[in-house]
Amino acid sequence: MTNHQNSKTDGSAMNTLDSKKMSTIELVNKNLAKRYRAETRFRAYGIASIGFGLLCLCLLFTDIIGKGHSAFMQTYVQLEVHMDADRLEITDITDVNQLARADYQGVLKQALRLEFSAVNSRGDKRKLYRLVSNGAGFELRKLLEAKPDMLGTTSTLWVLVDDDIDTYVKSRGNLSSAPSENAFTGRLSELQIGWVERLISEDRIDKKFNTNFFMVGDSREPELAGIRGAIMGSIYTMLVTLALSFPIGVAAAIYLEKYAKKNAFTEFIEVNINNLAAVPSIIYGLLGLAILISFFELPRSIPLLGGLVLTLMTLPTIIISSRAAIKAVPPSIEEAAMGIGASKMQVILHHVLPLAMPGMLTGAIIGMAQALGETAPLLMIGMVAFIVDVPGGITDPSTVLPVQIFLWSDSPERAFVEKTSAAIMVLLGFLIIMNTLAVWLRKRLERRW
Repeated sequence: MTNHQNSKTDGSAMNTLDSKKMSTIELVNKNLAKRYRAETRFRAYGIASIGFGLLCLCLLFTDIIGKGHSAFMQTYVQLEVHMDADRLEITDITDVNQLARADYQGVLKQALRLEFSAVNSRGDKRKLYRLVSNGAGFELRKLLEAKPDMLGTTSTLWVLVDDDIDTYVKSRGNLSSAPSENAFTGRLSELQIGWVERLISEDRIDKKFNTNFFMVGDSREPELAGIRGAIMGSIYTMLVTLALSFPIGVAAAIYLEKYAKKNAFTEFIEVNINNLAAVPSIIYGLLGLAILISFFELPRSIPLLGGLVLTLMTLPTIIISSRAAIKAVPPSIEEAAMGIGASKMQVILHHVLPLAMPGMLTGAIIGMAQALGETAPLLMIGMVAFIVDVPGGITDPSTVLPVQIFLWSDSPERAFVEKTSAAIMVLLGFLIIMNTLAVWLRKRLERRW
């Protein structure tokens, strides 16, 4: 009887343990399922965030490219131009002064009057003359200087049109209503639209690649404006920045990592370097304005001044990246070099520096890319000036590409909208190339230990 009761008690205890064990397993499985669902949601949030970012980037690029791609084409009109020596007032084709003072626009106006002989009133003639660009005469002068035998002859030439005509022709495919009622007509009158439509029907208006956009400087006329001056100004500014910031940044990194003693003073320097990397860029512009311009009296709007300001801005980035590259070099390499009798300077110059150089170059390129896209510090030192001539050196007045974009974006002419977007495309192209070069150098030159 007692044995039977004991066995019965043991069986109930085992059942109780099994039920507790089962409930524990169910609880663990339930918690695991809950954790897996949380991880799945977290992964979905990450994928959604990346997708949203890529979508915004695609929308941005689509908007910029959609507005700016047309700036790489320019509209021209075909005219029969008679190089009348009397109208041009040229008696000696070899006289440079006569070529410079000749009335080329008058010759083009004469060609327009012959083409549209029914135009008689003075007001209509003024509208007719606005079909061609005010700068078309400069192209005619270059052509006559290159081919002097054209004087006194009649030639069929493609002449640059005005920016309003250019905008109308490029937007003509988007017309959803009558041409005279569409917003793309801008300042064009019905009479001018009729002339343009007639020329289009005769295949005498065509769009060609806009070489002037890359070959000339800025202009008040949109059809004559280009970015060569801004590109050269950016190149000179970046050369000054690179020539100063890279050697100074690398030298500072070597001193802080290999020579400076760890004390309160060096810790103060390190903290301030890290803080300077987060300082708004306009502060460096104020610093350049207060010290370089006001105290040292450097002239405004020159690449030398812009390079000095951007050097101050990029130094913290280069120092931080160079220190990280030096720390990544294994200490065993230094110990081995010193073990065979190399001095500390020889160890740094012959072993540490070459191995750390890929990381240093990557940091320098990223710093240069950051400097290339900066606008605020350069506005503070006067590089916002309207500069027509292409600079020939670091002391010539110039602007840079981001500032040129800023100037065009504030212009009231509609034709500058596409110029602004096209300049942004060029700037983005430079930035993408520089960042791609940094990634390639890191992958190509880095060594793993």
